[in-house]
Amino acid sequence: AATAAASPVIKNREVTTVTVSGATATTYPQPAVEIQGFPIHPSCNNTERIQLEKALGDTIKIAQQAAQHVYTHGNQSEIYSKYFGQAPTAEVIGWYEKLIYGDHEGVLFRCDDIDGNCHQEGWGGHWRGENATDETVICPLSYTTRKPLEAMCSNGYTIANNKLATYFAADLMHRLYHTTKIGEGAAEHYADTYSECLELAQNNSAEAVRNTHSLQYFALDVYAMEVALPGEGCTGTPAEEQADSHAAPASSAASSAVASASSSSASAS
Repeated sequence: AATAAASPVIKNREVTTVTVSGATATTYPQPAVEIQGFPIHPSCNNTERIQLEKALGDTIKIAQQAAQHVYTHGNQSEIYSKYFGQAPTAEVIGWYEKLIYGDHEGVLFRCDDIDGNCHQEGWGGHWRGENATDETVICPLSYTTRKPLEAMCSNGYTIANNKLATYFAADLMHRLYHTTKIGEGAAEHYADTYSECLELAQNNSAEAVRNTHSLQYFALDVYAMEVALPGEGCTGTPAEEQADSHAAPASSAASSAVASASSSSASAS
């Protein structure tokens, strides 16, 4: 005789009521819709304040252009790979976004030479370090030597051969990355010169993406190529490479020297 299959016993599910406490979700300020300014100390007079505000605005401008370039082209961009190798783009974008949309409260610029360093030759300013990790002193030299962004690529300037501090915007970018609030002790000096930064990109892209000078060079190069002189830029070639490419072979150089000497002797006689 066939045996009937047993049916599973289904019990009524017990309903449990869970009471949720009255805690509310954590909310944060939403700064991404508005660019925040940087505080400027009362020790800066009206003229200094105007110049600082303009230069800081230009710093934001080159950071925006750099970030947008990365958003659009990723790490396949020739300019990106030159400075950062094939590193992922998130950290590079993040460093620029911190300048644009970050919380700048307490990241103070002052003009009173409170630490007594501005008398030193060539000092355009300095990070206050342990005295105040989010404060920067701008010395009088900056106001007489730094160029505005409108002068980018003029008067023979090239990114490869001129100082990063030529333009006030790039100089302030560097100083901002020194502060604890923005640089977090991670954006640092891992390479300095143009050639050293390119070498770092190929050998250690993890450091290149947080190297302050690489971030400055990239921002300037992008702005020059896309805004100042579209499609052309003013990158230039490092002077040492120019010297190497123009140097004659040793034998030719020696022959030229002999010929010159002979010519000089003939002229003298």
